[in-house]
Parts: sequence; C-alpha cells; structure tokens
Amino acid sequence: MSDSSTLPPARLRPEAELARQALSTPLLSRAARLARWAGPDTRVDAGGGLVDEQLPAAAEALGLSGDDAAAYASEAWRVAVDTGLVEITDEEAGTVTAGEDLALLTGGSPQDVLGVWLGALEAVLADAGTPDLGGLVDAIAEGEGELDLSSLDWDPEAEARFLDGVLGNLYLLTVGDDPGDAPVPQVPLPALAASVLVPSDMGEPTNDVLEQVSDAMMRLDDQFRLLEPAGLVEYQPVDEALMAETDEEPAAPVDETDVARYGMVRLTPLGLYGLRARLLDAGFTAPAVGDLADKGADALLDGTAAFPPAAAHAETEQWLARREPLAAARELLAAARGVDTGAPLRRLRCQQALSLVGAEAEPALREVLDDAELGGLARVWLTEHGARDVPAPPEAMVFWLTIDTVAAQLAAEGNSEELRALVQGLARQHSGFFDTAWRVEHPATADVLEAMGRLHPDKKIAKEARKAAFKARSQHGN
Repeated sequence: MSDSSTLPPARLRPEAELARQALSTPLLSRAARLARWAGPDTRVDAGGGLVDEQLPAAAEALGLSGDDAAAYASEAWRVAVDTGLVEITDEEAGTVTAGEDLALLTGGSPQDVLGVWLGALEAVLADAGTPDLGGLVDAIAEGEGELDLSSLDWDPEAEARFLDGVLGNLYLLTVGDDPGDAPVPQVPLPALAASVLVPSDMGEPTNDVLEQVSDAMMRLDDQFRLLEPAGLVEYQPVDEALMAETDEEPAAPVDETDVARYGMVRLTPLGLYGLRARLLDAGFTAPAVGDLADKGADALLDGTAAFPPAAAHAETEQWLARREPLAAARELLAAARGVDTGAPLRRLRCQQALSLVGAEAEPALREVLDDAELGGLARVWLTEHGARDVPAPPEAMVFWLTIDTVAAQLAAEGNSEELRALVQGLARQHSGFFDTAWRVEHPATADVLEAMGRLHPDKKIAKEARKAAFKARSQHGN
C-alpha cells in the first residue's frame, strides 16, 4: 500500500467504551499502579529502569508472583516511564515522581486516556520488534564471548517493517471483511505470515518460502504473546506440543482440522482503534464509519461509493440520524445529480439512502418526478413506499434509468455474478432492448453496452450488445 492508499472504513466503538477497555488492559493498568506506588525512595538505574533491588517490591505491588514476576514488573515500569506516568526527577540520584499524564487516567477525557494507551502501545511494539537477548547475555555472563549483535542476524528496520506489514494486513482483513455487529473473525497465524511473505502471483509456494513462513510464525507467536496484554489482539498461541513433537520448527498445517493449533489471532476493538491511529500517522487514508455524519450529502454519496454494503448502510444511518427526513431527502437528491463518471454510483447510493427514509420524504421525491436524471429513481421509491398516483415513466426515462443502474453496478462491483444476472434479465424482459438502448443520451451508454456484450453468455445477444455499443460511440463521436 502506498501512503495515499484509501482503506475500507473501520467500525469503531465509542471512545468512552474504548477508554474503559484501555484502562483495564494488563499493560496500562500495571503501569498506572506502579506509577502510584512509586515514591521518594524509588530508585532507577541510568537507563530509567527500576534497580534490581526494587523489582520484588514492584512485583508485590502488582500482585505478581512466580518466576516471571520481576520481568512483568520491569516491563510495566518501562511503560510507565515511556508514557509519562512517572518522571525521573533526579537522574544522578535516580529518583522519580508521578508524571503529569497519570492524572489523565482518572480525570482526563476518553481521548486523553486513549492517547496515553497509544503511547504504551508504541512502547510494547518497539519491544516486540526486539530479539530476545537473554541467551546471548547469559553466554557473555558465563565468559563465553563478547556481545556481538551481528551474530543475531537482526535488522531493526526490516523487523519493524515486517511487523507493521503483518499488523496492516490484519487490519485490512478485519475492516475488509466488514462483519457488521458480528464478532471479528480469527485469522490463522500461518495465513497471516503467508500474506506478507508469499508473493500474490506465486502459485504453489516453494520450500524456501514455506520455511520463511514457518520461521515467521514462530516470531509472530512471540510477538503476539507480548501484544495481547496491551489489548491490541486476542491471541490463541501456537500449541506447545507442536514444538515438543519435533526438533524443528513446525511446518504450516496441511488441513483445516489442526489450524487452531498453529495460532489464531483477532484484533480487539481497542486494537482496531490503535492500528487505525498508527495508519493515519503514517499518511494513509483510513476512514471510520461516522466520519461523514456531519458533512454534506455530496461528501456522503462520494465517500461511501467504495464502502462495503454494510459499512455504507451504517454510515448513512448515522448521517440521517442528524437530519430531518424531508430536508435530508432533498439534500441527497440534489447531490445525486451529475453527468461525471461517478454520478451513476452516487445515484445508487442516494437510492439506497432514501430507502432508509420514511414516508416524510415523499414531497421531495414528487418534486423531481420530471427530472431526467432523478425521475426514474423517484418513481421506484414512491411505488415501493405505496404512494398513490405515481405517473408511469416515459420510455426514454426507463432506458436512461436502466443504463444508469448498470453503470452504477459496474462501478460498485465490476463484473460480478449479480451484474451478470441483471444483464441477462434486461435482455430477456425487453425485446429489442439494444435497438433502443444505443440511442440513450447517457454518458455511460457505450460502456454499459460493451459490458453487456462481455457479460451475456448468449453469443448472439452479446454480439447485438457490441454492435449497439459501436453505434452509441459513433453517435457521440467517441
């Protein structure tokens, strides 16, 4: 994706709900507890970390015990420092005090809380991209050598790009699937690793590529274990038994029955918010449902043009909720006019939006019955809503609306099965359709007829459509 890429819209939960989720994450809640625990006697080392002697007390303050308690306490402290929940007041003495941002967690707005959480997320993402130096440090402590980072074969920038690519694809899979109010689907770890490493034009992956996917799965397993306490993901780790069964890293699963053993991950609502914020910072256009609610109808119709149906529906509902029905209908109809290439899809989105408006909109639809561009869709709406005395459309309007509808479907879906069925139905219902259709004064007439020729399975009818397209281009001189 380039920096100018426009991504599908995200459905975000209300900020107050997300802020509550952020406060309850192990990562941020532990960091806040340590910030409140710290006092005049707290000591840190030159790097700002808690001195070893204080880690047991910090772990106890967090209610942690066991072999990993000190490590979790140390991580929570680093997050507290990185996010400004604590401040080092005397670097030489190594003393600390509560930071200004600590008060935001209890007295700030939801946006304030989420801002602190985003800082914590960046800290843990930096940790996730860093290799485990434990074994190397132990070897040095035992006198087996000197610290040699080159032996790790670690490229910090490449590692950050890989993790960003994986998270970007997880974001795309989450928003692109658009499950509406249903739970976000889990993504198998092998599929997520392959989405970054396997070229899109590669048929059967080579053994070398499969080995890279296997290596990446194990790296991601470690990274998602770190990211889950931050509230970014829900993660089902790789089954430990897989590693116990063989001395080698596990290969990708061969059937669906054991996919879950290889790790499953999904973005949380908070994670969706966090990744969208990072994408926006990186220069991407990452819309969210509700962004257009306070904008004009022209922005709504153009903005939802490329949205998946459920997202377009949700965006339109929010837009309508802020407006009086009759005024909204008039504004939508005015914005739907035009002869530019995007106009047919605008009118389709307008028609879909008007289907959500009640009978109060009827006067607006009657006002455009004689409009060449809007009269057809107005008649459809009035008929569907049981209005009386709806005038029959002239034949020219019927054909214009037909061309406009197919043009909109082409723009929205391309050569879909639904469009193929629509094309077949049109040719079947209107005998001599192509004899009249090429004369329709619509900018997309020739393109639509060409598409019908491409999509219709009957060779004779397809030929008629192509001949009609040729006549339409000759008539308009293009």
